[in-house]
Amino acid sequence: MRRIEAVIFDWAGTTVDYGCFAPVQAFVEAFKSFGIEPTMEEVRKPMGMLKIDHIRTMMQMDRIDDLWKRTTGRAWNEEDVNDIYHIMEAKTLEILPKFVDIKPHVIETVSELRDQGIKIGSTTGYTDEMMNIVAPIARENGYAPDLWVSPNAVGNAGRPYPYMMFRNMEALGVTSVRKVIKVGDTVADIKEGVNAGVITVGVIEGSSVMGYTKEEYESLTPAKRMAECQRVTDIYKEAGADHVIKDISGLLEL
Repeated sequence: MRRIEAVIFDWAGTTVDYGCFAPVQAFVEAFKSFGIEPTMEEVRKPMGMLKIDHIRTMMQMDRIDDLWKRTTGRAWNEEDVNDIYHIMEAKTLEILPKFVDIKPHVIETVSELRDQGIKIGSTTGYTDEMMNIVAPIARENGYAPDLWVSPNAVGNAGRPYPYMMFRNMEALGVTSVRKVIKVGDTVADIKEGVNAGVITVGVIEGSSVMGYTKEEYESLTPAKRMAECQRVTDIYKEAGADHVIKDISGLLEL
């Protein structure tokens, strides 16, 4: 691989919050407030997008769209999207401090990357308000990228748009998109990296696509674990990932 100048990480599910459970819990509770109980697959499929775009995408799903019509007696509209978002946002802000544990190998890997002269950036589906909770706690726990960029900084044009990536590259003084690695745990992350023209890497363990807690994942039989890793790999590859790694330490091999 060519000389890398920067690695740009996602947050929940990639560097913090093993399994990406903070947003999942908030989305489920927000939809339940309107009499809709989404499945885990429905919640996780749009993960990584700007949160209001995530809700809009869920509302467009056939089952949820049908449930909404049967529950409310009418089609949903943008006002409904905003109402769900405000509940989801409030619940996220409430629970976020409980979901900022640093994932395994992150601190050591970031330290080694910096020793190699590589800059550390980050993008997220969280808003500025959410990141103002997450980033200080992560810093106290030992992880602090050189900067973070939320959709708020780019006109709310979150993933899969590449603008948060470009803002990182500008701030970090990167000379070429070909010298950047994007690391994430969702399809939206991969598409963000592809659209930015950078080397794009999906991480398997603790990812939103995997969807397990650490305890659940470690309790899987070897055969089941292998099958799940292959499932996640296939999803990343289909989205356009250049590489798939088991955990963050796999970056050092790249």
